[in-house]
Amino acid sequence: MLKAIELNLQRGVKLLQSIDDEQYSDISVEPYHSSIGGHMRHILDVFDCIFCGLETKNIDLSARKRNELAEQKTTFGLHYFQEILGKLDELSNENLDQLVAVTDDLGLGKVTTNYTLASVLIQAHSHAIHHFASIGYIISKLGIELPDADFGYNPSTPRNKVTEH
Repeated sequence: MLKAIELNLQRGVKLLQSIDDEQYSDISVEPYHSSIGGHMRHILDVFDCIFCGLETKNIDLSARKRNELAEQKTTFGLHYFQEILGKLDELSNENLDQLVAVTDDLGLGKVTTNYTLASVLIQAHSHAIHHFASIGYIISKLGIELPDADFGYNPSTPRNKVTEH
């Protein structure tokens, strides 16, 4: 599981290494006018919330740092990726079945429930994949090449075959 998460996050690193700050922070794509950097920062913030709450076993997914430089500058985004990947690597000795309290705001106020560490990591992984799909739309509209053919696809998602006529 940890390896799958790492490989997926490495896709983000690969993308950031191939674009410039202007592309990374471009908010011209409708309808949401969100940037690649905004999505990347958000993805990493969720993982960061997990790591920040791990010692106390109280993870608050609404306590995101929202570092603006990490969403505007590729160098800061890459540093954030390396920070999260380093912390992910340190989890190899953790008990992934340990219970943690996870808090999030689902729209009607904060709710706290018990998860295992594995389940909250799986949620963050799935969340990252779905944001990568949104990023895929943005980079398509900006004329940027996808970092790889699986970028933004959940492994269980059927893929349509596109054929030329």
